Amino acid sequence: MDTISLDAARGRQRRGSASAARIGQSPFSSLALPVGILALIVLTGCSLPAVGPDYHRPETPAVGSYGNASDGRLLTVDGQVATEWWRDFGDPELDRLITEALRENQTLKGALARVEQARALTGEARASFLPMVAATGLVSRENTSETTTNRFPNSLTTAYRLPLTLSWELDLFGRVRRLNEGARARFLATKDLAEATRLAVSAETASAYFALAATDEEARIVASTLELQTEMLSLVTARRDAGRASDLAVEQARLAVSVSQADLAAVANRRSALKNGLAVLLGRAAPAFEIGDRTQHTSSLPPIPVGLPSELLMRRPDVAAAENNLKAANAQIGVAKSAFFPAISLTGSAGYASAEIDDLFLHDSRAWSIGPSIYLPLFQGGRNRANYQRSQAAYEEAVAGYRQNILTALREVQDALTASQRLWEQSEAIARAVASAREVRELAEERYLAGGTSYLEVIDAQRTALTVERSAAALTGQRLITRVALIRALGGGWENPSAM
Repeated sequence: MDTISLDAARGRQRRGSASAARIGQSPFSSLALPVGILALIVLTGCSLPAVGPDYHRPETPAVGSYGNASDGRLLTVDGQVATEWWRDFGDPELDRLITEALRENQTLKGALARVEQARALTGEARASFLPMVAATGLVSRENTSETTTNRFPNSLTTAYRLPLTLSWELDLFGRVRRLNEGARARFLATKDLAEATRLAVSAETASAYFALAATDEEARIVASTLELQTEMLSLVTARRDAGRASDLAVEQARLAVSVSQADLAAVANRRSALKNGLAVLLGRAAPAFEIGDRTQHTSSLPPIPVGLPSELLMRRPDVAAAENNLKAANAQIGVAKSAFFPAISLTGSAGYASAEIDDLFLHDSRAWSIGPSIYLPLFQGGRNRANYQRSQAAYEEAVAGYRQNILTALREVQDALTASQRLWEQSEAIARAVASAREVRELAEERYLAGGTSYLEVIDAQRTALTVERSAAALTGQRLITRVALIRALGGGWENPSAM
């Protein structure tokens, strides 16, 4: 009893004498010197160059100039990308539809969500530069066994611990720097792909709109021809009843009417498919979407830019994304190479530990430990070398993909320029053909009414005029769609042009 009373008194005295040393005295004060030394090591390590190759843009195929770059309207470009390139067509309805598509298109929303994911991953990689600190509260109660060999008597103990743990990789050889370099490059690539999706959505919306307008114009032409053929059928029927025309002429006229009715139904079916496709681009349900007939082409044709491929194609977001993926693959080589070098880490903990909860925050309850470690790979069975070779091969794959993107871009631009040139030549010829076909149709109808020819000649003239007029309507829409394809191939529109 006396011993117990004496221990209790000493405990009360110890707690009383240390009451001023409770919360407010940090257990980290003893860590100041080793942490300072490690900070110096970190600063020295950060000044060392990161292992692995630094990025350099690879050589890419290029040509001096585009061929067939003229459709009668040329301009030079200053290299600035017009984000709202569709406004150059001067069509308010097109502006409204593309604005809605960029706001509601689900594919674009998914691409933007991937950008946010990549941004978060970049922040996660950047956190590797900083130490990881965690707090843990521990309570343990232990009773030793009386039936085992134990030099100490049976005892029941309780321990309270409140440590802060620290873990930090010292980036002496640049592994963390290369990881961050790769993460940022992948984020930029994802951002570029989202911009490519934005360009694709706006271009596809414009193309669908122009195709719809061309189809409405074609439907108007077929309906007008059908109306004319119906009038001619009534006229031929009246002439037969008067004994001035044969039954053959009536059947020929009726055949022409039936063919035009079938054509009108086919055009209406094609319009429905285009309308439904436009609804999906706008993020709307196809059954509930309607758009009025566009029977007149109100869009103007923007001039064609001229310039070097190397100056224009670098603006393409898919090309930029391919290059950023190449940068990420290059950084991964450095990460793989860092595995051949020592890895230095710092782990430590500091906090309080006590057998009594009341004594937990006393000065004498402070506890800390620090344990720098170095990991030196001596034998890995060829794992590190294989990983390094894999990263080099992945880089070569990315180089090939980047160059393929350049080749594809060159082809798309050249295809669009050649198509613009040929469609312009075709439109000049088709305009003359429309005028001639209409004149032939009128002359054939006059000759038939005058009794100078058979009705078969009238049908042939009407069919030719209808075909040429429908081709002209489709060609007008195709020229607009081709101009959209050229803008998309160049990565967007252009600002502040100077006309030539």
